[in-house]
Amino acid sequence: MSIQLAEYDFQILKCFPVMSQLRLHLEEAKFVDQVQYQMKEGYQLAFFQAEGKTVAVAGFRISTCLALGRFLYIDDLVVDKSKQSQGYGQKLFQWLIEYARKNNCEHLSLDSGVQRFEAHRFYLMQHMRITSHHFSIEL
Repeated sequence: MSIQLAEYDFQILKCFPVMSQLRLHLEEAKFVDQVQYQMKEGYQLAFFQAEGKTVAVAGFRISTCLALGRFLYIDDLVVDKSKQSQGYGQKLFQWLIEYARKNNCEHLSLDSGVQRFEAHRFYLMQHMRITSHHFSIEL
C-alpha cells in the first residue's frame, strides 16, 4: 500500500476510474490534459494504491488567504465505491494532514455538496468542523 503524488500521465490516468465516481462529468480522453492544466495553477493529485489498484484519490492545492493564512484545500476526495469503509479514505485524509503540516499550512479545508451525507459523517469523524456556508452563482 502506498500514497503518492501523480507526476506522470500514466499515474494521472490511473486516478480516472476513481475520480470519475465523484466527478461524473469528466471524460477519460480529456482527464490528463485537464489535470495537467490545473497543476500549472498549483493543483496536485494524490492517489492511494493497494494491491496494484488505485483505491482512493485526492485533488488538492496549497494557497494563502487573509482569513486562514497558508492552507491546504481539498478539491476532490473519493474512495472507490467497492473499497469504501476499509480505512483507505481515513489513511489518505491523514496523509493530507501530514502533507499540509510539512508544507507549513495552518489549516486544511474543503467544501462538500449538501447532498453528500456519508461524506459529511466521514469529515466529522475526522474532527473537522462545519465553519461556514459556501455560496455560488453560475455565470
